[in-house]
Amino acid sequence: MKSYRTLLLILLGVIIIVGYQGYQAIWGQNLNTEAEDKVIYISDDASLSEVIDSLSHKQLLLSASKFQLTAKAMRFSDSSLKPGRYDLSNTLTNRAIISKLRLGQQDAINVIINGGRTIEEVCDNIAEQLSFTSDELLGVLKSSDRMDQWQATPQTLISKIVPDTYQMYWSSTPAKVADRIYKEYQKYWTSDRIKQATALNLTPDEVMILASIVDKESNKSDEHPIIAGVYLNRLKRGMLLQADPTVVFANGDFTIRRVLNKHLRSQSPYNTYVHAGLPPGPICLPSKSAINGVLNPKQHRYLYFCAQPNYSGRHNFSNTLTQHNNYANTYRRWLSKQGIKR
Repeated sequence: MKSYRTLLLILLGVIIIVGYQGYQAIWGQNLNTEAEDKVIYISDDASLSEVIDSLSHKQLLLSASKFQLTAKAMRFSDSSLKPGRYDLSNTLTNRAIISKLRLGQQDAINVIINGGRTIEEVCDNIAEQLSFTSDELLGVLKSSDRMDQWQATPQTLISKIVPDTYQMYWSSTPAKVADRIYKEYQKYWTSDRIKQATALNLTPDEVMILASIVDKESNKSDEHPIIAGVYLNRLKRGMLLQADPTVVFANGDFTIRRVLNKHLRSQSPYNTYVHAGLPPGPICLPSKSAINGVLNPKQHRYLYFCAQPNYSGRHNFSNTLTQHNNYANTYRRWLSKQGIKR
């Protein structure tokens, strides 16, 4: 009888120990709060073993074996995984981590969409922040159905994108991202903004085209309304825009720092030294500052402007060609002194 009781006590002790270990594995803290990076990415074809390897590689787990034990107890397997980006900062226990992953409770990220001279560059920028490739997104945007819906041409497609910071999920599909972009475009072009554009005799696409030129002329936001006013004055008078950034775009050489006569000979429709009016599409994705500058241009009589002979990035504005030529000659001499030949 005594030996029976001893055996029973031993068995009970084992049960208590195993039970406690199981409880600790599931409910005890297993996230390493000292880890620098608490974010993991799960792809469409990821396996549970790969996820555990990723957790271990980032030193996120205090015990990988306890995580595996909990995963088995919770019947968490390859088929339970949902792709996405997961921030595990607030999931201290194995149960919390597994529940977050099983439910697909991924965390949104700030996708910054700005800059880029072409739609291809913009797609590259977006794809670098999400799970798909640039070509996959480009294929969706350039599809005939999408182009018809957006009333876009290959040249104006980039004008349908509003530069901003978008909250999206890392695993968002190209189609969902395209839908989101167009939704934000529709929200941005309110009736008030459309009225502003109409008052300038411009369409939203034309606003974006002019804004792209303004943006490439100056990175000074306070100059954007002034430069926009110059180009609008020229358009009203039927003058060629003669915008150097369009010549750079027309030549396809974005290393050009000094526009020369040979560059002006390009017959590209983007060369505003040759073709009147606006080019067929934006020469970049313009900043909101440039867009606002076009929609709210400075009222003045300037018809010309020239970069100041320094590295300030600012410009001298002129009413007359004589005054402008004086500024331009001074600037050319300065460029030569700086050794800038092209």
